[in-house]
Amino acid sequence: MTTSPCPPISDADWPQAIAGMKDGFAGALNVYRTMAHHPALLQAWAPLRQHIVKDSALGPVRSEVVILRAAHRMGSPYEWAHHVSRARVLGMSDARIAALRGMPEGEDGLIARAVDALFDDRRLSPALEAELAAALGREGVFDLAATVGFYSVLGYILMTYDTPIDPAVAAEMTDRPLAAD
Repeated sequence: MTTSPCPPISDADWPQAIAGMKDGFAGALNVYRTMAHHPALLQAWAPLRQHIVKDSALGPVRSEVVILRAAHRMGSPYEWAHHVSRARVLGMSDARIAALRGMPEGEDGLIARAVDALFDDRRLSPALEAELAAALGREGVFDLAATVGFYSVLGYILMTYDTPIDPAVAAEMTDRPLAAD
């Protein structure tokens, strides 16, 4: 049980102002059920979520690399667990996922360095931006920065309100814990 002032909202208590969102992405995960305490924010969030989660120039695997590194840097157990699960669905090995807690090699390492730069320096250096643009395309660089920002905001909300990991993901992490790297 959580003592959060804003636990995930149940179906019975779902706000009427966003009734149409309950059967979509917003009702599917505790993160959005927590955000439903602020219906206007959740409504405004939806179009950016569509771009970051579904339409990013990074593509699904690169996006998961960015998100996992950001979750690690944020120290967000919810984001880490959920995105370990998503990365597995995309075919990423546990070894590749676990490597993101350190400094992986190759393109994953480049992405990890970029996420770290955004957390540590609040910007990409010109040299790192050029390296990323060559590897990911310029739109990919924009989407990388936007993804870090998007998941940082989610992390702040999740950790402030102690949002519980959704039951299916929690069960997966218990049944198939990520091996240490």
